Amino acid sequence: MSKLSDYAKSLPLYPLPHHLISRLVFWATRQKTPLKNPVGELFIKAFGIDLSEAVGESIEDYDSFNDFFTRALKAGARPIAEGESTLASPVDGTVSQSGKIKDGRIFQAKGQYFSTLELLGGDPELTQAFNGGQFATLYLSPRDYHRIHMPTKGVLKKMIYIPGRLFSVAGHTVRTVPRLFARNERVVTVFETERGPIAMILVGAINVAAIETVWAGLITPGRGRSIHSFHYEEQAPTLEKGQEMGRFNMGSTVILLTGANVQWDFGFSADASIKMGQSIGRYND
Repeated sequence: MSKLSDYAKSLPLYPLPHHLISRLVFWATRQKTPLKNPVGELFIKAFGIDLSEAVGESIEDYDSFNDFFTRALKAGARPIAEGESTLASPVDGTVSQSGKIKDGRIFQAKGQYFSTLELLGGDPELTQAFNGGQFATLYLSPRDYHRIHMPTKGVLKKMIYIPGRLFSVAGHTVRTVPRLFARNERVVTVFETERGPIAMILVGAINVAAIETVWAGLITPGRGRSIHSFHYEEQAPTLEKGQEMGRFNMGSTVILLTGANVQWDFGFSADASIKMGQSIGRYND
């Protein structure tokens, strides 16, 4: 696709009232209405969704469109990669980019970078923990399973809510909107593991007006325009590898950050399709 075509699709997004549109979607997708079934059936056909692996195998099994969108999978539908040194994919989706964090910058797309400092809400100490480490940007399309799981066992240390825009995270915006992931509303979650810290950044997007975690519940829609940090010292939750840690209500992107002691698996690179639980890399220490 040409760069001109990408800009033609992306530029109209700038003046849109991102949050207002997303709040309306938030309300509409939670309504218990007879329209849910025909709309859901059209959605299933349009995106080729396989409900046979879900706990509810029919659109009629869900109370609302959002219940369907955040559907649970049957036990065993996503085997979790074994081995203490192995990292499991936290989501179903597509690898947008992966690689090394160089000079405090993360590669977004050709000609586009953003800073780790800005992504993490301006926290210099947290940023330093990932300098020289690895990153993976994982895109969830509308057809994907939208719950997020732990890539390894970790103890929650910090969560940061960062307000921002809600640009689409589709390919054309990633290629054209500067610093996209550091501009959008997001929730940063930081875990300590036996081999150092990891961070998972849950990035919002237009129509993604609700991000939640298993320990705090619904975090966005946020209130106000200030960064809010939450620290977990005593009684910090420990989440096992493969355990659900959060979910998107509608689709978006997860950015995974690790230390320098991680090597991504061969083939875990841009445009690769992934399933939650599959091996994506390993600790090399």
